[in-house]
Amino acid sequence: MKSSRNPGLLIVFLLIAVAMAVAFFPGVNENVARGLAEIVPIDTEGLDGATRTIFDSITYARSIHILAMLLVGFGFLMVFLRGHEFTSLTATFLAVSISVPVYLLVKSFLPGEFEVMNINGFLFAEFAAASLLICMGAVLGRLKMDQYFVLAILFTIAYIFNEWLLLESGLFPGFLDTGGSVAIHAFGAYFGLGIVATTAKKFQDKPGPKADKISNEFCLLGSMILWLFWPSFTSAVVAPELGYLTVLNTVLALCGSTLATYVFSKLIRGKIEVEDIANAALAGGVCIGSTCSSVNPGFAMVIGICAGTLSTLGFAIIAPKICKLIRGTDTCGVHNLHGMPGLLGGLFGIAVTGNVGVQVGAVIATVVSGLVLGRICGAILGLFGTKEDTYDDRDDFLLEEE
Repeated sequence: MKSSRNPGLLIVFLLIAVAMAVAFFPGVNENVARGLAEIVPIDTEGLDGATRTIFDSITYARSIHILAMLLVGFGFLMVFLRGHEFTSLTATFLAVSISVPVYLLVKSFLPGEFEVMNINGFLFAEFAAASLLICMGAVLGRLKMDQYFVLAILFTIAYIFNEWLLLESGLFPGFLDTGGSVAIHAFGAYFGLGIVATTAKKFQDKPGPKADKISNEFCLLGSMILWLFWPSFTSAVVAPELGYLTVLNTVLALCGSTLATYVFSKLIRGKIEVEDIANAALAGGVCIGSTCSSVNPGFAMVIGICAGTLSTLGFAIIAPKICKLIRGTDTCGVHNLHGMPGLLGGLFGIAVTGNVGVQVGAVIATVVSGLVLGRICGAILGLFGTKEDTYDDRDDFLLEEE
């Protein structure tokens, strides 16, 4: 069919998006500058019990939004696999149901000030579950349901180690990663690629993933749910006075990545690819995580445009090279949506902290620990057998014969 590519008009669209971002910079927009100047820190340490309860209630609402992202957003995003829909959704249920209690339990026995009976503790457990679902996206369709159970336990323990390495070990003082671009998104992605690299040989002669119109429609539904609740994800643990700034930055970053995805998907492919718009449009939310409460709205939108561009290039051009490198298939393209944009978000932190060594060091440490621990996990998962019908529900579900 004839391509609908119109390079001149698409470039104009992109320039308009960039112009809108620039117009939100405080040096250009006096209203934005005044609003940033009026942000006053709140002393949350000295709050009385009643006021603390109010703050916790607000945080509780965000925690439920994040659960919606985990179960409905991620779940339906992974339903794009035709014939694997029941497994994708059930594995999502299983992963969250294991990861949250395992995280809380392990952390409660470790030294430190972690509080299980605290809403923030629950939020950090949800972050671990989100990272696990990202990891699962890389190997989706090639594990039996029992292996997802094992993966959830092993990954959560590895995630706690990487969380300690980045935030508590003292090796990376001042590392900026407020919304988890590196610790949550990038770690989950590279852990998943490590598993793929270890287990790929077992699936060389198996059929590949397929999608159809209906499965892609459900995938787009999941993407929109993630887009909708992403501001709650990034603002969950920021200081109260920075809550609105974080929400605004996240939405503008998502707007930037969505616009960039549309432009570059059409420029590269001639027409919009569902895989691009369902995934790369979310890259702004991934990338803004590190600096979500530290940059101005204009910079946030620029970050989103950069992330959407990088992610779309990933799906359209870079992905085959990565799959060749790891000699396997990244089923959901987590490297394109979570890996590269997550690392980019960590590097954008340099613009805020000015600490090149810490930000780059933490990024490298995350990639290395993710790949190494992922390969170890892949070797362990291999002990539990191999899925016979890849990308198919029949291994685990009683299905009526068509």
